[in-house]
Amino acid sequence: MNLANKLTFLRVLMIPLFVFFLLNNFYLIALILFILASITDALDGYIARKHNMVTDLGKLLDPLADKVLVISALVCFIDVFRIPAWAVVIIIAREFVVTGFRLAVVQKDNKAVIAADVWGKIKTAFTMGAIIAIMVFHIAWYFVFVVFSKLYVSSQILYLICNILIYICVALTVISGITMIYKNRKLFTQ
Repeated sequence: MNLANKLTFLRVLMIPLFVFFLLNNFYLIALILFILASITDALDGYIARKHNMVTDLGKLLDPLADKVLVISALVCFIDVFRIPAWAVVIIIAREFVVTGFRLAVVQKDNKAVIAADVWGKIKTAFTMGAIIAIMVFHIAWYFVFVVFSKLYVSSQILYLICNILIYICVALTVISGITMIYKNRKLFTQ
């Protein structure tokens, strides 16, 4: 197993820790773990391409690790940060559709592996950035408005910003799913 794939496995191992700390209100630790996991996402791809370590395992495992990390965060956010469940359902549904499409293509042709395209990478980067921003906003909100209760700003602004970020994630998720399937439709129909 090469270094890029080891970094992907490390990301997978961070996910249960991230979820544990997030659900137990250790938001700063959860944030640090999520940032570290997101960094491994950038590093594994960079290392794989730079050192010619791209493998079929990496092409399949890397997006799967991203999906599990992002879905874990978003599902927890429904409870912890009151993110709309319908938005999370759309994001998860897209992930299942794209993964199912990839598996169907691989089943038809063992050598055909669909790597993430530009839209998929934009979607992943924005979604990870939005998750980090949502956690930072909530940590800042807690620190400023709970610890220093003399200051008052409506928490509705915080939820509006977080919801806008999630809505953008939903839009990018739908666009990236449609473009990936459309670009690769011939692989499926062959």
